[in-house]
Amino acid sequence: MFTSLGLFGSVSCPRGKDCSLLKCIFSHDNVPIPAEAQPLKIPASGDDGPPSKRVKVESVQLPGSSIPSCNLTQSSLEMGRRSSKPVAPKQNQNTQDSSRAQEATQPTSSHGPPNPSGSKPAKHINTASAPSSAQLPPRKAPKETLNPRMLAHAPATHGTRTAILQKLHSAMTALNEKLRKDKNSSNRCFVLTPDEIITMALDEEEKFARDSPSVYGNVIRLRIVRVTKMGIDEWIKEVMSHLNTRYYKINPVQKPQAIPRPINTGLTPAEEITVVSQLVTPLTGLEEHGYVTTQPTNAEIETAKRGVDGSKGWEKCDRCSQRFQVFPGRREDGALASGGHCDYHPGRPVYPQRKKTDHVTGPSQPYFPCCGEALGTSTGCTRAETHVFKVSETKRLASILQFKTTPSQPGKGPLEPISIDCEMGYTTLGLELIRLTAVSWPKGSDLLDVLVRPMGEVLDLNTRFSGVTPQHYASAKPYGTPIPSISSPSIDGEKKINPPLQLVQSPTEARDLLLQLLQPETPLIGHAIDNDLNACRIIHPTVIDTVLLYPHPKGLPIRMGLKALAQKHLSRDIQVGDNGHDSKEDSIATGDLVRVKVGEKWKLLKKDGHKIEGGKLVHPSGRVSTATSSWTTVHKRKLSR
Repeated sequence: MFTSLGLFGSVSCPRGKDCSLLKCIFSHDNVPIPAEAQPLKIPASGDDGPPSKRVKVESVQLPGSSIPSCNLTQSSLEMGRRSSKPVAPKQNQNTQDSSRAQEATQPTSSHGPPNPSGSKPAKHINTASAPSSAQLPPRKAPKETLNPRMLAHAPATHGTRTAILQKLHSAMTALNEKLRKDKNSSNRCFVLTPDEIITMALDEEEKFARDSPSVYGNVIRLRIVRVTKMGIDEWIKEVMSHLNTRYYKINPVQKPQAIPRPINTGLTPAEEITVVSQLVTPLTGLEEHGYVTTQPTNAEIETAKRGVDGSKGWEKCDRCSQRFQVFPGRREDGALASGGHCDYHPGRPVYPQRKKTDHVTGPSQPYFPCCGEALGTSTGCTRAETHVFKVSETKRLASILQFKTTPSQPGKGPLEPISIDCEMGYTTLGLELIRLTAVSWPKGSDLLDVLVRPMGEVLDLNTRFSGVTPQHYASAKPYGTPIPSISSPSIDGEKKINPPLQLVQSPTEARDLLLQLLQPETPLIGHAIDNDLNACRIIHPTVIDTVLLYPHPKGLPIRMGLKALAQKHLSRDIQVGDNGHDSKEDSIATGDLVRVKVGEKWKLLKKDGHKIEGGKLVHPSGRVSTATSSWTTVHKRKLSR
């Protein structure tokens, strides 16, 4: 009998589960198998046993080592339907039956083409409970050789590219063999076949040749050196990134959400306000770190303006460090900036810790956490429409909008502390205020939350960090317009759509609204508050900065991030997801970090015999303690070293 051509492989068998043919030319995918037709186990001795029917996908449990906990979602059409494969010619019956059983263990993607049989496709595999790497979606690497792919404009000769490609392939092969021999069986699913190794090497070489042609030789050699020095864990990350790009999406196991730690200071809110005055840090002497304590003079402002006029709009990009020209008010052709697209890394480079084996293999190269690329090997993994810049010099900030010292408001009396957070976006005048949020302390109730229309034309709202999008401005209401406080549920019923924000027409108006909530002696709380105060152009004498309360071991200018502090001291996850920061969430977290310090400070004061009487902190000797304690004086002394 002639071998079938597989022309009916996509057609469901008319007899379905009643089909008794050994090699049916029709499809039997996902057809339930009667009990009497269940396949027999293949003898362990290797003797030919009776041929087996196809095995139901959901019922397969192959023995073997477990694989990492990651969710696999097949997304490539390269892994099309199995039913379209022609039936193999008759060769070795035992080999054919074994391959058929293995084929049946491979799941069908619900994102792929529809199942011709009309039956329900197999569910996505949650490999956290999968018993074997045999259940991974099939990967079909193309048959290629170590021959560089053709490019319209090759950065080097074919011989040079071939030699480099062979070295890169050798380094990858060596790491793949280390992973194959690794005793940790949970990583077996990341062992690549020879064809996959070749494809991965070709992909990487082509990427460098296309994206960095001018420095191709340097970056590809640095890449080879880095691959040579990689450990198993780092290689697994590289393989995962490659599989994500070419075959399917591997979602790492989501870290269980932290349970927020309750804050118990042992004090009432009024008593906490009394103790928090002991945490105020004088800013005098910290000007070199960005804190502004005095207004720039008119002469300094004029000097700054002459410098800006003389530069003719040339600035240094805050993201990629490239020089470009900015055009406030727009150029004749409507452009706001020159230089074209901005390619950059959104994350700061990570410098791996030194290892004992560095004297043999060399130290690990610093890399960017956003994409895993080594420092200096790529121009950037993210592209923006324009270049942007930031103004840090105090006198130049004042030339755009002069600083204002918090005025006294005798008619209002003492005001409760405030925790603030500001979001900034890039404009033709630098980094400007675009959102201002203030909450009461220690309760965290809403006081002020407004969008701000910047003075310059917007280059980039910096949504990745600010969380502000054009849609926020489109849906914003003028300040003073009543807005419902209840958020409405979204379509999926899980997330909430926040009500629109109120919009003020200038940073000056936003600053005036904030100053209405402050007296000069009102504690103003923030994280890296120098950035917030400079964006608002405010000079405030009574400041509590969590950067100074929780200093970095190496001291300023290195600072601990708010996200890390909230995770460590509050067991709270903030700034998660891809929607950027939420200034309200950040301001509340900042205030709660201060509450933790208030609890610690009160324990020390109570141990020394301090008491709270009549809303004032009383020393054991009977005198009222001043706002600035010895703790802040010592802390200030450490910062100045």
